[in-house]
Amino acid sequence: MKKLVDEKALQQPHNHQLCMSQTLLSAEKICADQGMRLTAIRRRILELVCSSHKAIGAYELLDLFQEDDAKAKPVTIYRALDFLMEAGLVHKIESLNAFIGCMQAETKHQSVILICDACKSAFELDASSVYKTLFTMSEKTRFTPTSLTIELHGLCFSCS
Repeated sequence: MKKLVDEKALQQPHNHQLCMSQTLLSAEKICADQGMRLTAIRRRILELVCSSHKAIGAYELLDLFQEDDAKAKPVTIYRALDFLMEAGLVHKIESLNAFIGCMQAETKHQSVILICDACKSAFELDASSVYKTLFTMSEKTRFTPTSLTIELHGLCFSCS
């Protein structure tokens, strides 16, 4: 299974400022290539989602965003999140009803999200081979899947 994050990086601090800069540059390029507009609001929501490697809910984002724009409403956040998910820049963690930034958005991938139940850190790994196996198995039973999300809950290196 190809890794989207370096396992050693999960075990030690990294340069998060560099991580953020690379993510924002990737976002700008992806949006430009797809003819999509990364507006100031969308960019700020992406910055907030990616400000740590922890899952964050929409209302937490709203609270943070209201520090910049006190009149912001939930619809502002949800519209920005919809755009960011469509562009492949953000992943929704269904089990937490929360979001994480995709740190490898420029690479086509199907991921499994690893979620620490203690600190809520979340990381993704490429699980393309797992997806392929599941879709092949479903075809054999004449089942047509429309979506698939794989999440693993447990403890990260720091919390275990």
